[in-house]
Amino acid sequence: MSDTILVIGACGQIGTELTLQLRKKYGKDAVIASDIREGNEELMHSGKFEFLDATDKNAIETIIDKYQINQVYLMAAMLSVVAEKFPDKAWNLNMNSLFNVLNLAKEKKIEKVFWPSSIAVFGNSTPKNKTPQETITEPSTVYGISKISGERWCAYYHDKFGVDVKSVRYPGIISWKANPGGGTTDYAVEIFYEALKNHHYNCFLSENTRLPMMYIDDAIKATIDLMEKDRLPQFTSYNIAATDFTPKEIASAIKKEITDFTIDYKPDFRQEIADSWPNSIDDTKARTHWNWKPDFNLQKMTLEMLTNLKLKFDREVQNLDV
Repeated sequence: MSDTILVIGACGQIGTELTLQLRKKYGKDAVIASDIREGNEELMHSGKFEFLDATDKNAIETIIDKYQINQVYLMAAMLSVVAEKFPDKAWNLNMNSLFNVLNLAKEKKIEKVFWPSSIAVFGNSTPKNKTPQETITEPSTVYGISKISGERWCAYYHDKFGVDVKSVRYPGIISWKANPGGGTTDYAVEIFYEALKNHHYNCFLSENTRLPMMYIDDAIKATIDLMEKDRLPQFTSYNIAATDFTPKEIASAIKKEITDFTIDYKPDFRQEIADSWPNSIDDTKARTHWNWKPDFNLQKMTLEMLTNLKLKFDREVQNLDV
């Protein structure tokens, strides 16, 4: 049987581009997008879409039966900043959606599951530099608590019930197709929007806050490459890394392309969240187990973001003029 894929949370920052790439790779009819809300025009018109509440197991099962789904990418989540404001809602979404999909896999309704973890599983007691795969994980945010809990549940279902579930710990993700989704690392997306529109950015983190980051193309490549590997003997939510930088360093990279760009630093409550996360990540295990390797560094990513966002803004202006 050929693979038929359901992406839950397809309208989010990662879900949007993951869905588009999966459709490009496997065909538009083989990839069903779903979310509780509509996505952008490209996502909605490039294949089939279903409205879906990820916390409703029966609704998920109905779609699985309708399309004979055998793989699920569960991308629905409430991210760090929003989760701190609504901890009950965040726990309900982040955890119950995972239980729903894991239980459907346990019941043999689906064959393979992808579930994303995050560098948010780490905390103040974690080694900051080149954070290893196995280390202290004492998250201090609602989002991080849900992610470390999810990692352990995935391992339990893998070991106890033989569920084929795979996972990576995403660093901060930078993309231009979908708007920022409420994460602490979103400054590294917002800064490009503001650089092009206003040539100035007020950053909510301090200038020397170093965080692990990744361009969206690398994140999608890592996700699909891992899912295409044979069943791994042990569940691990893999560290993956590409680059790391500070707000000051990304501002300097932008200034090379937009010479009059300026930035001010006005740290807010998100600074405390960022300070609990690593400066850089050791992803040796991912590189060894499934040959993970990123393609984008800071400068290459900066050029991609500015080029694509400028084209996006130009199209928006043209549409307004019609």
